[in-house]
Amino acid sequence: MFTQEYRMRCYRNVGLQILIALLICSGFSVRTATAQSLAAGTIEGTVIDPSGAVVAGAMAEIQNPITGFQQTAITDSMGMFRFSNVPFNPYHLQITKQGFATAAQDVNIRGTVPIPVKITLAVAGVTQSVSVETTGADIVENVTYAHADVDISTLDKLPTLSPASGLSDAIMLSSPGVVADSNGFFHPLGDHAQTSFSIDGQPISDQQSKAFSTQIPVNAIQNMEIVTGTPNAEFGDKTSLVVNATTRSGLGLMKPKGEVVAQYGSFGTPSVQGNIGVGGPKAGWFMAANGIRSGRFLDSPEFNPIHDVGNNQNTFNRFDFVPSSKDALHFNVFVARNSTQIPNTLDQLGQDQRQKIITLNVASGYQHTFSSTTLLTINPFVRQDKVDYFPSADPTNDSPATLSQNRHLTNWGVRGDVSYIAGRHNVKIGGQLMQTHLTENFGVGLTDFTFNPVCLNATGDPQALPTVKNPAQCAGRGFVANPGFNPVFLPLDLTRGGSLLQFAGTGNVNEYAFYLQDTMTVGNASLNFGLRASRYDGVGGVKDTQPEPRMGISYLIKPTNTVLRGGYAHTMETPYNENLLAGTSPAILALTDSSGQAPLATGSRNQFNVGLQQAFGRYLQADADVFWKYTDNAYDFGVLFNTPITFPITWTKSKLDGVSLRVSTINLKGFQWYTTMGHNRARYFTADGSVFRIDHDQKFQQTSNLRYQWHKNGPWGAFTWRYDSGLVAGDVGDLDTVLGLTAAEQSAIGLSCGKNVATPDNQLDSTVCNGSNYSATRVRIPAPGTQNDDHNPGRIAPRHLFDLGMGTDNLFRTESSHVTLRFSISNLTNKIALYNFHSTFSGTHFVAPRTYTGSIGFVF
Repeated sequence: MFTQEYRMRCYRNVGLQILIALLICSGFSVRTATAQSLAAGTIEGTVIDPSGAVVAGAMAEIQNPITGFQQTAITDSMGMFRFSNVPFNPYHLQITKQGFATAAQDVNIRGTVPIPVKITLAVAGVTQSVSVETTGADIVENVTYAHADVDISTLDKLPTLSPASGLSDAIMLSSPGVVADSNGFFHPLGDHAQTSFSIDGQPISDQQSKAFSTQIPVNAIQNMEIVTGTPNAEFGDKTSLVVNATTRSGLGLMKPKGEVVAQYGSFGTPSVQGNIGVGGPKAGWFMAANGIRSGRFLDSPEFNPIHDVGNNQNTFNRFDFVPSSKDALHFNVFVARNSTQIPNTLDQLGQDQRQKIITLNVASGYQHTFSSTTLLTINPFVRQDKVDYFPSADPTNDSPATLSQNRHLTNWGVRGDVSYIAGRHNVKIGGQLMQTHLTENFGVGLTDFTFNPVCLNATGDPQALPTVKNPAQCAGRGFVANPGFNPVFLPLDLTRGGSLLQFAGTGNVNEYAFYLQDTMTVGNASLNFGLRASRYDGVGGVKDTQPEPRMGISYLIKPTNTVLRGGYAHTMETPYNENLLAGTSPAILALTDSSGQAPLATGSRNQFNVGLQQAFGRYLQADADVFWKYTDNAYDFGVLFNTPITFPITWTKSKLDGVSLRVSTINLKGFQWYTTMGHNRARYFTADGSVFRIDHDQKFQQTSNLRYQWHKNGPWGAFTWRYDSGLVAGDVGDLDTVLGLTAAEQSAIGLSCGKNVATPDNQLDSTVCNGSNYSATRVRIPAPGTQNDDHNPGRIAPRHLFDLGMGTDNLFRTESSHVTLRFSISNLTNKIALYNFHSTFSGTHFVAPRTYTGSIGFVF
């Protein structure tokens, strides 16, 4: 490990330099690597001839027909081959050697313990070649949980919808039940931010949106298993969605392989992407480095972005070392930086707020194989997000509040387990220790005298009156007291002589977990039993210990290639770490509206899943799942005014349910297609017993992706169709609420009353709008008298979005190094649509306008 002095020097460079500094910093880390264990499997095999002699120089290949994952290896002088870093899935294993008949075998990877295989090659002409054609049984998985597998072959050609949020885009576009939101947010199966990432075994449950953190680049990922069903006992904390990602590796590469891509797109968006891998049977190094600048870096509150320039630089390094057949070392370093302007609205053109986020992630680990049945894995890690928020130079340009912020979120810990295979049992016993250190500093002050006026005139208009601080003084000046005046805001009201409220806090969150799980195979049935025991020691006196039993069962009906499954999980829900200190501070909570909310505490959830997976012939797979989740102390986010100070809040309980479906094909002579669908109902209950639909409730969404590629790396085309029925939008519940919006806000939702259309310069009011002549193109306002927070809330209007991509992976048809060309169009029809409107914690955001992107690359 590098020294603290060098680490700090390297870390400071990140904030001052661009991509070159990132490469230097991470390059040092690679040279002093330790290890990181894998969240993937290993296949170790030996090839012999009929006499028992080893066969050197044979070609071994594994392939999954659904994901497209493929690896090849050559047997050594001892007739041995090894596939490492193999994602959990079933595979075809095929062995070929001139003079011998082809041999094949199916191998199912479901754990980290290396799987030994022994293949005997028959002499050509004596035995016929073995057919390895895909059958219906090859494309179903007899596992107890719903999930989607996404390989780099798919990731590489998915549209990127938002700069520096490619990982979120890939998850949203490929997973059923995941609802799109702005700035890299997504809502997994009715929840918000209840997502855990396992990156090569490192647990990460902090938010990955651009508003809070940075993301690992997509070109660093080999494969993702996206679990939307019952979580295994090894996963805790936030488990509505578990992303088990395996990164790319240079292990086994006998000569350097890589790619450099230059790209340019709409909104002045140049980018450079590069990756390289090099290694051998004992060691490997892979690096991905990316940089992008965009004039629409964040999803903007206006269709045409205003004050929205941002940039991102990141580098990911992975080093592997296998000193012996018993040991494996692995090391990851990720460094990234986002720097962006905060987009303005037409009501706030003078603001010049900015944000900078720096992420440093180091994860090391070690694997030791005790025997063919027992494997030890140890994963230490440390990760820090440093967030700085800068106000306008003139605080009065910020409305309704000015804010400066500096916060650090650092977590470090270790995860370790022992995997053991014995007969029908596949057992994993392990634990996780983690501490999250929080540092939060910010200053906030009100700059808009209309936000909390002391006095009103006869028509109800707020009055400035900077010297009046007591409502009793209003009458003497010919005004009336504001019945909604809140004296708590007065000390930080800069328009009335107040000063910035300064907040500073530090604290630690300690988490401990022990887990035991056993996956048993009994005939055609797979049984999964597990127990996780979790302890949470948080800030604000929040402490809890909960047992978390997990169980699942699946059964394969072989004649019809059908897998039936069901599962149950009890999970402990923990507070979000972002601004957790502010969210537990009485001084800050006094400034917020907490009506109906429950006291901050850990949550308790019972989750039920039933589903099936079905193969139709040997080409088509369908996977459906139904879920019910019942939670006491259900989490969401609150916000301080309209600032980025968002913090965790809890409601008394929630009931979430829905259906998800994914239909996909294997590669059919270059054609491949999948469709995902989802329905999510999210009902939250307040302390007084009322019920409302929260803003991650959506009735229906679907994504369809069709891709064709001529030959292995020839010309290709891809088409994506996305439909969203619309999230809940609480601020468009009735006409009176809509008429209280500003002209720009009415224009944003596309409000019209008869022939009168709202524009940024034309605010509609009750003189032209009535209960029978109003409509809006971008939101759905309930009809008069029908609004109901539970059964008929206001919503974002449905939207259809289309993306088109085309290119070639080998422009000049060369054998080794080659040139790639690509061109894509996002939002092909230039649909003007909203992600959200006056969202509780993120405001208003438009879907990006039609965007063109072209790139040229060199692959070697």
